Parts: sequence; structure tokens; C-alpha cells
Amino acid sequence: MINLAEREAKKAVALSILEITIEVGDLSGVEADAFETALGLLSGDSVLDKSRIRIIRTPGKGKCNACNYEFEMNQRMTTCPKCRAFPSEVHGGQEFRVLSLEIE
Repeated sequence: MINLAEREAKKAVALSILEITIEVGDLSGVEADAFETALGLLSGDSVLDKSRIRIIRTPGKGKCNACNYEFEMNQRMTTCPKCRAFPSEVHGGQEFRVLSLEIE
């Protein structure tokens, strides 16, 4: 993320980044709080040094193959709340991306 932010800041001829907004899905394999802490610690002496780090968490979504019910899930092995079957489709919640950079 730091390298990506530095590349984008360089492209925009920015002095610094005021805010970075990152989307972290509950099913992405990234623990959002730990990532935010680590990014804050590692960003010293970089373009993100004094940036506000904003994390947007996205819940996972599953669709049950047995009853066609769509539901939120925070773990991959979550069963359907209606019929207790495992979801056949998992969509949403796998995101891990920079949504925006506010530059100066």
C-alpha cells in the first residue's frame, strides 16, 4: 500500500497524501484492525507519514444453493441462516483495495 500510494502521489506531483481510504472485505483474509495498525507504524518517512488512514469494512455475502437465500457472512464456512446449508456462491467481502487518495 505504501508503494502504491507513493507511485500515485508521484504521478500526481503531490507533496503528501492527506487521506487514504482502503476497502477491506471480511472474507479477504486481511484482519482490518491489524492492517491499519501495521500501516500506521510502517508509513513513517513515506508519503503516508501524516495521512489519515480510513478503513471501510465490507461484509461477505453468500447465496444458498439449497434455498436461494442471500445473506451476510463474516466467515467462509458460514451456513445459511434459513436452512443451514453451506452457501454455493460467495460474493462480496473479498475486496482489498485502495478506494481513494486525497492529495496535497
